[in-house]
Amino acid sequence: RAKVWSPVLLPSPKMVGLYFLHAAQDGSLFQAMAVTLRRLIIGYAIGLGLGFPLGQLTAKFQVCNDTIGVLALGLQTLPSVCWVPLSLLWFGQTETAMQFVVVMGCLWSISLATDTGIRNVPPIYARAARTMGSRGLHTLLTVTFPASLPFIVSGMKQGWAFAWRSLMAAEIYVTIISGFGLGHLLHYGRELQAMDQVIGVIFIIIALGLLVDKLVFSPIEKFLHYRWGTK
Repeated sequence: RAKVWSPVLLPSPKMVGLYFLHAAQDGSLFQAMAVTLRRLIIGYAIGLGLGFPLGQLTAKFQVCNDTIGVLALGLQTLPSVCWVPLSLLWFGQTETAMQFVVVMGCLWSISLATDTGIRNVPPIYARAARTMGSRGLHTLLTVTFPASLPFIVSGMKQGWAFAWRSLMAAEIYVTIISGFGLGHLLHYGRELQAMDQVIGVIFIIIALGLLVDKLVFSPIEKFLHYRWGTK
């Protein structure tokens, strides 16, 4: 309003609102959201499917902890954008490259959280279950896994955040014709110096992240707090 900054660098709320209106009318915004969420859900589901077993292996077997566990801890510290050049060299400009970056972004946090959760279950729980006839997989599924859920859910929430960051990095650097996501809109907004588009897409990403947290993770966390009597 005071015109201190150029609208080229900092667009007004009106300009961002007009971008939302035009992008909604031509369908580009909703299409990009659908493409990004589809990639995110698929990659995150693969990360969950791989992270849970890896975490259980590292918690149960010392040799796995000394190998896979150390590797997971090291790869967890690697920024997600570092996987983009590798995925491009391995898979090219394909959807597989996108999914690889997302999986590598969330896999290790889920694995480490599962490992930590299982290790923090009091041993007396498993011993009590064995006195009642529980063995092997039954103990894992009915005693150890439920008792470690607070740690696992925290890892899932962190993994979701890492998956978001990984996908945005992948979409900014990987351009494919199978679908343009929110990261591509960010990239093209920068290329065209359309700051209203850049700011608008950033708001959409933040809103989607908050929506998923409120609708998915918050109810689960509230249930766990109620179940364990911590609130």
